Amino acid sequence: MTSSAPLIDAPKKGPGRLIAIVVAIVVVLAAVGIAIGVTRGGGDDETVRIGVVGASDPYWADFVQAAADEGITVDLVDYSDYEQPNPALADGEIDLNQFQHIVYLAQYDVASGNDIVPIGSTAIYPLPLYSSTYTELSEFQKGDTIAIPDDSSNLARALLVLQSNGLVSLKDGGSIFSGVNDIDESKSKVKVATVSADLAATSLPDYAGAIINNDFATKAGLSTDDVIAQDDPNDPSSVPYANVFAARAEDKDDATYAKLVQIYQDTKAVTDGVVDNSGGTAIITKIPVSDLEESLTETEKLVEQNG
Repeated sequence: MTSSAPLIDAPKKGPGRLIAIVVAIVVVLAAVGIAIGVTRGGGDDETVRIGVVGASDPYWADFVQAAADEGITVDLVDYSDYEQPNPALADGEIDLNQFQHIVYLAQYDVASGNDIVPIGSTAIYPLPLYSSTYTELSEFQKGDTIAIPDDSSNLARALLVLQSNGLVSLKDGGSIFSGVNDIDESKSKVKVATVSADLAATSLPDYAGAIINNDFATKAGLSTDDVIAQDDPNDPSSVPYANVFAARAEDKDDATYAKLVQIYQDTKAVTDGVVDNSGGTAIITKIPVSDLEESLTETEKLVEQNG
C-alpha cells in the first residue's frame, strides 16, 4: 500500500516565496503607519472628547466646526451638572472638559486626590451686584441688606465684590474662603443675607441689592446696563475665577489640546457667541498657562489649609 499525499503542501523554497514574504511585511508596515497617522496628536482625522455643561449653547457648534476646519473632530459630551465632568475626565471617559473655574478645580483635586490641570483660559464671568432700589453705589444706606449666594465659592466671591466696592469690610482682608462670620460689622456699611443662587434674582425686590450669578441674571432678564458693581476681571486676584479647559496632568502638553484652546480663543464666532450667551457679561481671556498653573497651586494650598 502506498502512503497517502500530505493534507497540506510543504512550503516551497525559491525567489517567488521570498518576494511574497517581503510584500507581506511591507503591507503590514504600511498598515501600522496608517494607524499611527490617524491617532490623536498628528493625524488628519483626530477626535477629542470634551465634557461640557450646556452643549446646546450655540457657540459650541461654531467651535466644533472651527476645529473640524483644522482637522480635529470634536465630540462634545454634555453633562447635566457640574459634579460629573471632572470624574469623567479622571476616569478617561473624556479627553478634556470646559465648564469650571480654578477655584472649583482646586476644590475637586484636593477632595478627590486626582490631578486635573488647566491648559488654557476661556472667559471670566464677573459677579455683578444689582438693585431694584438704587442705581449708584453711593446710594446704599448704612444698615441696608444685600442678598448673596449661599454656596461656598460664590459666597466668598460675593463678599470680596462687596468689600472691593466699600460696602463690607472683611477680617484679615478676606479670601476665597471668607464667610459671613468674617465680616467686620463695625466697619461695614451693609449687612448680608444668604440665599440660594437660583433665588437671588427673584429675591431682588426684597433687599436693597443682590449679588446674582451671570446665568440667573440673564434668565431673569437683567441687563448689564443694570449692574451697579462687579469684580474686576483684569485684577490678578480674579485669575482663580477664570474658566478653563482642563486635562489630566499627563496630557497637559498635548499639542492637539493646545490647538483646541487656541481655536476657542481666536475664533470670533466662538468668542462672540460666548459673550452673547452670557448676556454680554463674559470677558474672554488669554491668561498664560503658567499663571493658571500657579493660581491652581496656590488655591489648592488654601483649600488644604481650610479643609
